[in-house]
Amino acid sequence: MQRRSFLKGSGTVIVVVVGGGVWRAYDEGVFSVGEGPAYQPWRDWQNEKDGSLALVRAAILAASPHNTQPWLFKVTDKQIELYADTRRYPGALDPYLREQHIGLGCALENLTLAAAANGYNATATLLPGKLQPVPSNPQPALVAHVDLSPGNRQTSELYDVIPHRHTNRAPYDLLNPVPVDVTDALIGLTNEEPEVKIFLFNSESGRNRIIDLVAKANKEVYADPEVENGSQRWIRWDWSDIQKYRDGLTVDAFGLPPVTTAIIKFSPKRLLRKFAPRGNGDPYADLLRATPVFGLIAVRDRYDQEQCLRAGRIWQRAHLLLTSRGVAARPINEAVELIDHERLRNQEPRTSAQLADLTHDATWQPTFMFRVGYPIRPALASPRRPVKDVII
Repeated sequence: MQRRSFLKGSGTVIVVVVGGGVWRAYDEGVFSVGEGPAYQPWRDWQNEKDGSLALVRAAILAASPHNTQPWLFKVTDKQIELYADTRRYPGALDPYLREQHIGLGCALENLTLAAAANGYNATATLLPGKLQPVPSNPQPALVAHVDLSPGNRQTSELYDVIPHRHTNRAPYDLLNPVPVDVTDALIGLTNEEPEVKIFLFNSESGRNRIIDLVAKANKEVYADPEVENGSQRWIRWDWSDIQKYRDGLTVDAFGLPPVTTAIIKFSPKRLLRKFAPRGNGDPYADLLRATPVFGLIAVRDRYDQEQCLRAGRIWQRAHLLLTSRGVAARPINEAVELIDHERLRNQEPRTSAQLADLTHDATWQPTFMFRVGYPIRPALASPRRPVKDVII
């Protein structure tokens, strides 16, 4: 047996070489972080020769739950239609497709930012509707369309950082507070959105209440085997699966130290489930404690389709803003997911009441929660399907 050290990025990866072990390390992508066709959309997202298709190249780099990328687009020179691909969702974790529609709103935000940068005036129309349990035979559903006309090219701070926005699941630095000008800018994002509001919590008491609420909700939600199975379906353990499916959550994006990431990639599948990026007990609570600011996006009706889309646009806008300021962010949606499950089972809405007590305003319904801070390590890109796979 030999022991070798390979320098990779900012960390040192220790690889145990036994027989064909080195080959397996390369085969599992231990040394190929962010490489291959699954990551090409991050590099070729700007192509002015594409015309209106360039807007889709930006849209597919948006955030989505479990990186399911639940979008389809119908593109002409004068209009782009956005459809929900209702087959692409993490099972029982999102029983009303509420989070899916938030992800669609994220794509819509990127698309409109790209429209201005590519010389289009863009007018987005969001279709109304009420979210319902997923049908047994889901079909693509039109949720919005964007009308395009010639305009002046206008890039922006948010557009420029589209390829740099990544979810950072690492701990954050509690000794490095988020500046007031950044938190004020976040609050101001909803000034022109009367049906969406951002709440921020950075006091010790507010943070502790959120940590306790989210950690307990996480345990309860993932105690459901259907939630666990649906979530695991979107975790891509194998390098070959990443390149094949080009979606889902990858080991590289778990936010773990480089050595741990390499060991996981090198390990048999049967040992990997405990490393899935949803907390189990105290480790997840510890991660939450390493957060200087928590945020909450609320709407008037969390099961209103149009308001979900608007909340998604605000989240994408917020994450891009934070990225432009060098600040990291990550969703922590277990408490709102528990609200979905209590509703689905006709249980007492206790989690909804707890969040209302947190915001001191029951007229606003939380639909998305997140953590913000300066990270201890950088976030890595997630795989993306190519444009040709999302055009109808």
